[in-house]
Amino acid sequence: MSTALAGTRRLVRFTLRRDRVRLTVWVLAIVVTVLGSVATFSSTYPTAADRQARADVLQSNAAASLFVGPGYGTDHYTFGAMTANEMLPLTALVVALMNIFLIVRHTRAEEEEERAELIRATRVGRLAIPSAALTELIGANVAIAVLLTFGLPASLEGLSAAGSLAFACGVAGVGLVFAGVALVAAQLTVSARGALGLSSLVMAVLYLERALADMGDSGLAWLSPFGWASNLRAYVDERWWPLLLFAALTAALVAVAFRIAAHRDLGAGMIAERPGRPHASARLRSPLALALRLQRTSLVAWALSLLAFGAVYGSIAPDAAHLAADVVKLKDYYARIGHAAVVDQFVSFAIYLCAVVAAGFAIQVATRPRAEETAGRTEPLLATPVGRVRWLGAQLAVSLGGGVLVLLGIGLGMGVSYALADGDAGHVLPSVGAALTYAPALWVFTGLAALLFGLLPRATTWAWAGLGVVGFLALLGPLLQLPDWIYDVSPFEHVPRMPADAFSAAPLLVLTAVAAALLALGAWGFRRRDLG
Repeated sequence: MSTALAGTRRLVRFTLRRDRVRLTVWVLAIVVTVLGSVATFSSTYPTAADRQARADVLQSNAAASLFVGPGYGTDHYTFGAMTANEMLPLTALVVALMNIFLIVRHTRAEEEEERAELIRATRVGRLAIPSAALTELIGANVAIAVLLTFGLPASLEGLSAAGSLAFACGVAGVGLVFAGVALVAAQLTVSARGALGLSSLVMAVLYLERALADMGDSGLAWLSPFGWASNLRAYVDERWWPLLLFAALTAALVAVAFRIAAHRDLGAGMIAERPGRPHASARLRSPLALALRLQRTSLVAWALSLLAFGAVYGSIAPDAAHLAADVVKLKDYYARIGHAAVVDQFVSFAIYLCAVVAAGFAIQVATRPRAEETAGRTEPLLATPVGRVRWLGAQLAVSLGGGVLVLLGIGLGMGVSYALADGDAGHVLPSVGAALTYAPALWVFTGLAALLFGLLPRATTWAWAGLGVVGFLALLGPLLQLPDWIYDVSPFEHVPRMPADAFSAAPLLVLTAVAAALLALGAWGFRRRDLG
């Protein structure tokens, strides 16, 4: 075993150096988001009656189980119970994603790009690469847990030290379990995309299983690590023994992954890769068809996920008036929408939030050309009769068109669930129309990514920072009482907030023109610069 782990210490230092910015951003973004959100609870729900009204709304809506836990402590809804129920499941989900992405990045992705072979050619053992990746992620999860343990009581008075420790351990426990899941997936599949897909599928199934179990108040939540985190019962009556479940499952997954890694060939996987056809079908004989084929999984996943988000918001739309009366701070958000019926204000605000999330899809697809270029797959394609602008245009077309489909999913989810809850089918088309009006705002983010790719290729991922600013303004801007001029940097602020606001074509045309200009500049820059 010592031979198999040879070089692990040096690889740990190497991976930490490579991820010094990426890992810091992940950790700080998670911690700051949690602490910042918790800090707003005292102003959003200042009285016990406000908090109890919030608990009653969550308990009366089964669909809320997708986002909150089983509802421990709702009979006396303290800030602690609110933190555990409403922050823990989603925080654990994001931490699970962090572990999956980083584990796959340092294991299967390294093999796929043939960098692992170069590393293994030195005095490095067979298990050194996965061991180094796991060590880095253990450190990251511990760092998140420590920061949350000390930061939560400091962010909001009344959060106990024991409850904060239980909250932090639940988040870290889920993260470590999915680090193990990703390690196993990296041994089974032959591509980073396959490892990410398999790990994300397991995560989604376990998260939904926990949510469905909580809807029925059954014991099936114990089948999911997300259910174990909730059953620590942070801030209510802490239980510590579920931590043994996290430790046992993580250890088992790591043991399985290491067992496979010690015996398989480098670059191979346990699941055989399906051989492709000797000749591409007519549907794949164009750059656009290839780009769509490569992004189809992401498109379907984003569309279905946001359809589900929209459905949850739509299901509680009939209770919007009651919710607005109980949660005074919602008026700060509604004030930016304008005067309208409370239900229309709620629907407009919910679609706005979902559209901000949908911009993540547009950026993910629009930054794919840079990943293709750095992986060395762009140059062989451009050596064929395919031109640069045609190739880049195909990639960006998926972002532009796919963004519209994702928005359509938001509108359908919102409209159909609202119609079922209210018994009025007339809510469907207005919701779909309201969601589709955000398409030009998504196109602006596609254009921003294209501009960076064409002119500053190393800074392509900075497009995510732009979305981070927009998300901050959407979620925390009204609570912080920011001046109105700051909101103008967000393209989403210039979109008519239908159905509360009337439709206006002028701002949409301006946003479309801005997006077109950004796309044109990006294509011009890519056409003139060197690859690499």
